[in-house]
Amino acid sequence: MSRVVVCGSLNMDVVVQSARRPAPGETILGAEVSFLPGGKGLNQAIASARLSVPTAMVGAVGDDAFANSLRGFLADNDVDSTGVTEVEGPATGVALIQVAEGDNSITVASGANMHFAASMLPDEPRPDEVWVAQFETPLAATQEILARAHAAGARTVLNLAPYTEHPPELLKSVDVAVLNEIELSQATGTRLDASSATDDVVAACNVLRQRGARAVIATLGARGAVVVSATGVDTIPALQTKVVDTTGAGDCFVGALASQLAAGRTPVEAARFASAAAACSVERLGAAPAMPTGDEVAARLAKA
Repeated sequence: MSRVVVCGSLNMDVVVQSARRPAPGETILGAEVSFLPGGKGLNQAIASARLSVPTAMVGAVGDDAFANSLRGFLADNDVDSTGVTEVEGPATGVALIQVAEGDNSITVASGANMHFAASMLPDEPRPDEVWVAQFETPLAATQEILARAHAAGARTVLNLAPYTEHPPELLKSVDVAVLNEIELSQATGTRLDASSATDDVVAACNVLRQRGARAVIATLGARGAVVVSATGVDTIPALQTKVVDTTGAGDCFVGALASQLAAGRTPVEAARFASAAAACSVERLGAAPAMPTGDEVAARLAKA
């Protein structure tokens, strides 16, 4: 089994749970607050590591207590954090997450994440690895890292979230692109929403394939996922689940997907597994702390 290397953001998630969202100017009492490790990069690294796949995290944090907590959490989950660099000045990233009525809204203060650079990589990519990136760190670093990983023969996964305008050549270094219907709409200029026909989703995915991505996976929430590659189109139904908190479900999907690619699975096989992992993750509060183990995912697949 090869190693998964996740390059991306590390945040402390400040999660506030309430019965409903306050109206503008309104104050609601009785909410609960939790401080949980997060950031798309860290979430994806934890999702991979909890599935017993060797995983490394590369990113930037500040010189503060949150940084120490995040490093400790990575170590507790057997994630190699030697590539997490402490930068002077900016604080560790923070995400303010409002959870209400089974859904969430998120405001991110990126802090040290925006000071991450490709020069911080502790090692050069190897051909037997899977490299993962997102759009919560500087675009220039993401582009250079994926290009270096692709040139080295590593498999590359790009989660185009949160969506950011990027150079067209970026996707030429991507083996598997993963994004939801909103991000897919933004990336292709196509009108898509939760009720869009599968044919429309597939057509949008093919736009990204024409730009260079070898495979494109659209995650569609309760509708499951669609995988579009050179071998055709595969639809993956969502599994029934009791939703507690959807924060990090997409990150769980990406991390689990990378873990299975590292184990030699095809994008379709990996996406089926990742869909089950994401279904497990939404049944618990938080992002990284909610990532499931391999046994939990296997049990969910057995019930499908």
